[in-house]
This record gives sequence, structure tokens and C-alpha cells, in this order.
Amino acid sequence: MPVLASKVKGCISLGQGIPSFATPPFIREAVIKGLRHNDAIGKYSLQPGLPALREAVARRFQQTKGIAIDPEKEVFISCGAMECIAAGMATIIERGDEVLIPSPNYSSHIEQVLFAEGIPVFVPLMEKEGWKLDIQGFRKALTKKTKAMVVCNPMNPTGAVFSEEDLRALAEIALERDLFVVADEAYDFLVYDDTPHFSLASIPELKKKLLACYSFSKMYCMTGWRVGYMVASSRIVDQVLKVHDAFAICAPTISQYAALAALQATNGQDGEGDRFIRELVSALDSRREITCSRLNRLSHLFSYQRPRGAYYVFPRIGLPGFSSVDLSLRLLYEAKVITVPGSGFGPTGEGHIRLSFGATEQELEKAFDRIEEWGIQYK
Repeated sequence: MPVLASKVKGCISLGQGIPSFATPPFIREAVIKGLRHNDAIGKYSLQPGLPALREAVARRFQQTKGIAIDPEKEVFISCGAMECIAAGMATIIERGDEVLIPSPNYSSHIEQVLFAEGIPVFVPLMEKEGWKLDIQGFRKALTKKTKAMVVCNPMNPTGAVFSEEDLRALAEIALERDLFVVADEAYDFLVYDDTPHFSLASIPELKKKLLACYSFSKMYCMTGWRVGYMVASSRIVDQVLKVHDAFAICAPTISQYAALAALQATNGQDGEGDRFIRELVSALDSRREITCSRLNRLSHLFSYQRPRGAYYVFPRIGLPGFSSVDLSLRLLYEAKVITVPGSGFGPTGEGHIRLSFGATEQELEKAFDRIEEWGIQYK
């Protein structure tokens, strides 16, 4: 869709998951200073990442989740959460292994399983219950070939935030069957309406089988810097690092220094980083309200579940005869609004489109004006 959209002038994007905010000045200024005075900033770092950054990650983990981790053995820095998930999949999955994936689910997770020569096994979420996990569905999907499960929480593309009860139930299944769990928690900070975020890393018994993956892209608006990290047992980290070395050697050193500056400015109270995160969440919450308000006016086109996290909503298409690709193409060429077809997010994604509310409030209003005008013909 982005390639097609690049050829259509004047489009507004509700497609790709990129917030409109720039990387904050305190990060950029630290990198500029480093470029001037730190010769090491343009060289390889240690394979698992800068020691100072791994220590900062461990402090942040303790601060936000109350979990103590060993920065030398249980953390490695990656080229974004995407790379550490891909490296993790390539480490734990062998040809023919089955991986349980909620559906709909972030499309790249599906591709990462296929890249590792695994077999995605989709477990539908319960849409009418706010995209709730179907625990019995996971149990029914188990076979002798099941090797792992993937959990994205808060979730892309639905904006769902899974409950502690359901996540503990999933962990129980994993422990019973000795399954690996790949947890994508890139949006762990981005929840609304006082919704609690429960991390699977909070379950000590799961540690030996958990690959918990995080990103600086969303929290600090650093999507282009490509830096994230994995928290896992030393046994898992040791093996994943072998794949990481083959993929990338190390995360970009300049980006690691940017991430270090971000964490050094975030003390859990009133650092520049803390203020930035609070302002970011507040702004995105306002944009969520705009998005939901405008979708309420389009009930002849869509029905939807209110998102409680991340910056996506996954409305169901209410127009008969429209596939998700059909609708996304019509909106692109006729309304000049970019959306993402739901068919790319697993089998139950069809019949939906993904909308991102990371755009500015003005862009959101204008995009929905266009969709509303386009939709008059179907009233």
C-alpha cells in the first residue's frame, strides 16, 4: 500500500504506524555532542550492545516492572524490536515447528515465523469482547508440533490490551507444554483509560522460555533509529546473539547512544524523558478520542472495538461486497486516504482495515472528512 500511495498526490496517511512527533531534542542534542567528541560513536559496539545502555535498560526494567535482570547476561540490544523478534524466532524455531499466533496479529510476526521455516497456527481473538484472547482456542490449537506462541500486547493491529488473568492463563499453557513465548511489548507504555499493562516478564516461572522484546521507536519517537532490546534468560540470550551476529553484528552504535540518552533522561519521575512520554501519551489519547468520535459518525461504513492501547483501531467493514483490499484501494484512489487492508494481519483480519491515529489532529480530522464525504454514497 505505501508503494501505491507514493504515486497518489495529496494523500493523508492513516496507514503506517509512525507517530507524527519528532525525536525529542534532548536525544538529538546528545547524539550531536557524541558525534563531535566521541570517536567510538561511528564504530562497532560489542555484539550485545553498549554496556552502559544494557545497564540503563536493566535499571528501567526494575523501575517500571519491578523486575531485576542481569545487564551482562539477560539483555541484548538489537536493530529495533523487529530484529530481536526475528533473531529470536530463527533461534527457537526449526523447520515444521508450529507457532500459535492470535488472529488478527501484526503481519511481520507471521512473516518472521515463515522466515524461520515454522508454521503459523492462528487462534482467532474474540472481537465482540474487545479482541479478547480465547484461552480455550489456544488449548484446542495445541499439537505435538507446537513449539511456541507469540503475544503482542498492547496489540497491533487491534489496540487491545490483554488482561493479567488471560496472560497468566497463556503462560500456564506454555509452562504445561514447555513452549517458548515471544512477547512483543513495544507499546507497553501506551495504554489509556487507566488500563493496566501486565508484562509476561512478571511471571518468574516463565523466564526460562520467555523472549520479551521492546523498542525505543514508539516511546521516544525513534522509528528511524532502529534500536530495541530483548530481555531473556542468559541461556536464550547466548543463542540469540549468534543469529544477531549473522544478521547485524551489532545495533547501530550511534542509535545505541541515542537510546542511552533517552533512558538517562527518564528517571520515572520528572526527567525530560518522563515529561516527553507523558505528553506523548496524552496527545495520542486525544487523537484516539477524535478517531473514535469520527468512526461513530461512520456507522454505515464501519463498526469497531474501542482501542485501549497502542495507536491503532481495527474497524470491521460494514459495506457488503467489499474486501479489505477493495476498500483500502477505493479510499486511496477516491478519498486520498491511506489505510492498511486487514487481510495482511492473519485470516480473521479480512473484513477489516487498520487505521493508525499517529497522525496530527488536523490530519486526522481532514482524513475523516474525506472518508465521510466518500461514504455519503453508501448512506
